[in-house]
Formats: sequence, C-alpha cells, structure tokens
Amino acid sequence: YHYFDELTWLAHITQSPEPFLVGVTNAMWTVTVTEHIPFKEIAAHIQKERILDRTRKLYDVLVRVGFAEPRIAVAALNPHAGEGGLFGTDEIDEIAPAVRAAQQDDINAVGPVPADAVFVRTQAGEFDGVVCMYHDQANIARKLQPSRAGATLFMGLPVVCGTTAHGTAFDIAGRGIADAGSMRDALEYVIRLAAVS
Repeated sequence: YHYFDELTWLAHITQSPEPFLVGVTNAMWTVTVTEHIPFKEIAAHIQKERILDRTRKLYDVLVRVGFAEPRIAVAALNPHAGEGGLFGTDEIDEIAPAVRAAQQDDINAVGPVPADAVFVRTQAGEFDGVVCMYHDQANIARKLQPSRAGATLFMGLPVVCGTTAHGTAFDIAGRGIADAGSMRDALEYVIRLAAVS
C-alpha cells in the first residue's frame, strides 16, 4: 500500500495532479504548504510559488463557502518570523514575496505572521483562514479548539470530498459515546462546496 493518506489515494484514482487539504474547525480555516513529509524536509519545500498557490486556493475555497472578502494570514516557518534573518531567511526569501504576490492578486493576505501568534489572532476574529507551512502547524491549533467538530476537505479533485477532523476513534467504538459533530460538519461543507462547483 503506497498511499500516504486518503488524499493521495483519491488523487491517484481520479488522476488529479494537484490535490490539497483544507481543514476547518469552528471558524478556523487552514491549508498547508507541505503535506505529510518528514520534518527535516519541510524547509526545502517552502517556496514562493507553492505558498502563493496555497494562498490562492484557500482564498477560492473561502469565497466558495460564502466569505465575501476573506482575510488570510500566512504563517511564518521560523521562530519570531525569522527575526529579520536571525533565525532563518525563509520569511524574507520565500514567504514575504508570496504574500506580496497574493496582495497583487487582490487577495487580502498578510504575513509572514509568527506561528505562535497567528492562531490567537485568527481566533480573535482578525483572520478567516491561515496558510500554514506544515501539517502540525495547522493541526495542533485545530485540535486545541474546544469543539471536536470540524472537517478535513479534500480539494483539487473532480468532486468535493471530506472527512472528520479526527481519526477513526476505535478506542471508543461500541461504547455509545461518539460525537457525530465532525461528520455533520464534513457533510455540510461538502454539500456547500458541491453546490457552487
């Protein structure tokens, strides 16, 4: 079995070259620049064009679900957004140029925003979505939300697909304590996106 996750399998069977995941929990929408790759490989994949592509894709999804003017934050990779190059230059070389390019496309994007602040600001209502540099940057924040509701949406496919924002939960199977909120959310978002596809 050579598929990393459901998305790579769905992309294979639908022959979709550019699939991507969008996460939503409560009012927090996320997309990642990299997917399931080893941490030591992340920095090599933080490239302006890839960041810009994911920013555009998140913007398009947010418009499709009803945001008139989505406000998007682009998270930094390094501590303190690199501190002017002191802790890495990814923000200077790749992330900031991608944000400027998105702004030239009339996308209301800001960044790089330090990762330790971006979700606090998002939860305070400053942003509608966050472009995250890697999987755990997005998902730790999502899983800390007070509700286990939310969804993971598989985009870039010929059809919209979605799943729960959590795993299989075999540990609670058959105990009558499962919460269907995340499944309801996944179905709701898939229906909303399919209606405007």
